[in-house]
Amino acid sequence: MNARDPDLPLQPDDSAAIGAFAARAWDEEIVPALTRYIGIPAKSPMFDADWQQHGHVDQVVREAAAWVESRQVAGLTLEVIRLEGRTPVIFFEVPATKPGSTDTVVLYGHLDKQPEFTGWRSDLGPWTPKYEDGLLYGRGGADDGYAVYASLTAIMALDRQGIPRPRCVGLIEACEESGSFDLPAYLDLLRPRLGDVGLVVCLDSGAGNYDQLWLTTSLRGMVSGVLKVEVLTEGVHSGDASGLVPSSFRILRQVLDRLEDSRTGELLPQSFHCEIPASRIEQAQATAAILKDEVWRRFPWACGADGGATLPTTQEPVQALLNRTWRPTLSVVGVDGFPELKNAGNVLRPYTAFKLSLRLPPLVDGNEAALKLKALLEDNAPYNAKVTFQPDGRAGAYGANGWNAPELSPWLLEALDTASQAHFGAPVGFIGQGGTIPLMSMLQQGFPKAQMMVCGVLGPKSNAHGPNEFLHVPYGKKLTAAVAQVMAACP
Repeated sequence: MNARDPDLPLQPDDSAAIGAFAARAWDEEIVPALTRYIGIPAKSPMFDADWQQHGHVDQVVREAAAWVESRQVAGLTLEVIRLEGRTPVIFFEVPATKPGSTDTVVLYGHLDKQPEFTGWRSDLGPWTPKYEDGLLYGRGGADDGYAVYASLTAIMALDRQGIPRPRCVGLIEACEESGSFDLPAYLDLLRPRLGDVGLVVCLDSGAGNYDQLWLTTSLRGMVSGVLKVEVLTEGVHSGDASGLVPSSFRILRQVLDRLEDSRTGELLPQSFHCEIPASRIEQAQATAAILKDEVWRRFPWACGADGGATLPTTQEPVQALLNRTWRPTLSVVGVDGFPELKNAGNVLRPYTAFKLSLRLPPLVDGNEAALKLKALLEDNAPYNAKVTFQPDGRAGAYGANGWNAPELSPWLLEALDTASQAHFGAPVGFIGQGGTIPLMSMLQQGFPKAQMMVCGVLGPKSNAHGPNEFLHVPYGKKLTAAVAQVMAACP
């Protein structure tokens, strides 16, 4: 079909055709591809040091690249780029069909996955895909293996209808769940080929509900690493040593008390906080009016001692949104030095180690925070114990920066709302996310004039990184169509 007048706005029939194309592509092509993808344990390098030997990351990259090439999109070129010792990157390019367009749309996603975790439903598993009632269960489908497939489908939806669009570039990495420490080298290599980036579409984020398009307005930064306290060179009889040899666990608790108020969860050092912009507070108020108590009710709370559910840190929706997006929070995500309960004899353990995950407000520098955290935890150790904190990442880049979205251009604000109304029947929503996508900070620094459409399928109960992770396929279909419609509006 010949391209139409690029100045002609999309009509309801156009939106319907885009939506129908996206829905058909998901049913016939994307769900089968993702079903195969979920079955491959392509864990990120941080969780699989032997990823090269195992070959799972290479397999999902090869299969995704083959899928893209098999669509036979006019003018498409694709390259799998491999720098020595680094995870591979898929780079594809499709020329513009909009006359006079000089901007490039960058479509980002990743193919590496979080590890298995425990607690999966008996009929589910991280590498055992299951499609049930519109939900595709398994690790990585929603976070965010679907991105490469949805991105190309959005391009195809426009081309099939003859709707003009800018040049599109796909950038699909395989190190995001490890903090994207391989990505800067690829960005440096590819910068001349990216062109004049006008819009970045990142499909690695979340949604407040499944009823409208959600734009991510901010992302937290992160410092993760291992805090280890050593008191002995080997375990000793607890009856002989306790009361004389200090407990490594007790020392670790004292050290963490420097960082966190254990009663409230508040982070004590003010350097880990930042002032929340007034515009983000206003957006949180508007989002709270939409989501109400679902902001906190959506989590799988355990029953307390009295039979009632565990309570959140706050039940006030605005504060709940700000707590998970603009305030620093510490999580202990792993432990070492403890035997299993069934093997726990009366031995005073020689060391205790915690894997820490410190989420930082969007405007706090991640690397500076990592260095401050290391000094805070290690200095003046109680009992002169050996206390070490080893941040993850590479030298000079121990922490990941957060991201605060630039002000929306009028064209993008209008396009987002129009797309949400067309495909969801509701206005676009705005929400900060508590996760971290290092690429966004990198791209904003490299392309300060680019607009950012950060969104995703991780809505209520989708549970990325945890058990029973699922991809909400009906939402994925509508999101794909909405992305296509926004790209068509890109100048």
